[in-house]
Amino acid sequence: VQSLSLRQISIPKVLGCLTIMAPRNLWHMRSNFLFGSRWMIQFSAEILFKSVSVRLFGVKCGDANKEPLENEDLLNNLLTMGVNIDMAKKRQPGVFNRLVTNEQDLKTFLLSKGASQEVIASIISRYPRAITRTPESLSKRWDLWRRIVTSDLELVNILERSPESFFRSNNNLNLENNIKFLYSVGLTRKCLCRLLTNAPRTFSNSLELNKQMVHLLQEVCLSLGHNDPADFVRKIIFKNPFILIQSTKRVKANIEFLQSTFNLNSGELLVLICGPGAEILDLSNDYAKRNYTNIKEKLISLGCTEEEVQKYVLSYPDVIFLAEKKFNDKIDCLIEEKISISQIIENPRVLDSSISTLKSRIKELVNAGYNLSTSNITLLSWSQKRYKAKLKKLSS
Repeated sequence: VQSLSLRQISIPKVLGCLTIMAPRNLWHMRSNFLFGSRWMIQFSAEILFKSVSVRLFGVKCGDANKEPLENEDLLNNLLTMGVNIDMAKKRQPGVFNRLVTNEQDLKTFLLSKGASQEVIASIISRYPRAITRTPESLSKRWDLWRRIVTSDLELVNILERSPESFFRSNNNLNLENNIKFLYSVGLTRKCLCRLLTNAPRTFSNSLELNKQMVHLLQEVCLSLGHNDPADFVRKIIFKNPFILIQSTKRVKANIEFLQSTFNLNSGELLVLICGPGAEILDLSNDYAKRNYTNIKEKLISLGCTEEEVQKYVLSYPDVIFLAEKKFNDKIDCLIEEKISISQIIENPRVLDSSISTLKSRIKELVNAGYNLSTSNITLLSWSQKRYKAKLKKLSS
């Protein structure tokens, strides 16, 4: 064989792709090779001892994992706008690899609504994905939010506090349907505004999820003997704007926990969950049970009866939010300063203050001659301004 035609084959390798150029006849052997003909034996010998042309074509195996190049025009635009690039990259780095963005359109739109350049830069720094929204989508979303808030300026203020609330979702149809539904079940504009500023994810929920929670609350209302479901739903959501972003399973479990733990009749449970107990409904049920068990064990170890513990928690349900260590440490801090457990039970809000605040105030009051063991301890939880005024009066 004087000249052999070549055929290219590729063999996958761990480190790229190995491409070999080899004699075509090496891969298409004639059938008489199987029968061991002299010709094929001679051919095979030639192949073995004749040099074969081999070329390796390397492909960088790291290409698939290599980070895309950043959009330099985008970086320059954002720097000119005063955006904190480091912060933005930490928040949503993928935005900087996009070839098409709308930062200039976003700037023009927000300026037209009364936002300052500083506010716009802050919005993009904290939520870079805002620059991916189109002018048409922004305009539609703005109009929908204005069905709830009273002015453009109020809306700008919400965006400044929480840009994610406006830019997180781009599904304007879902937003519109949720607004219509929540209005239809009796929520007022004030209530929807509270939802928008505190729990904006409510409007990113699917319409079906919001319907499920509202229907559950209406069923609970009727089962507890309240004949105005719209009023009940409105009270619960106003007290706890986060409830619509929780699961119905969690809310059911917490209602059952409150009723069984405190032996409440329907009327008592209704008053609790429409008032101070509303916020407990969106807690993890295991967390609520664990914290209550700890509260009970701690207070009983200090001489309280179970009835006193229940009365204490019902008077101040927020105590259930305190994790085991935090609750125990605060109680121990007060007890060490000769404050009795009965004083704590009668003034539960003292546990609102941090341990460092409790310690510093106790020290200041003792130095001012205030006897905490025989005097009112509510000032331990007063606002800083009110507390300082009282301390000044005591020291004079």
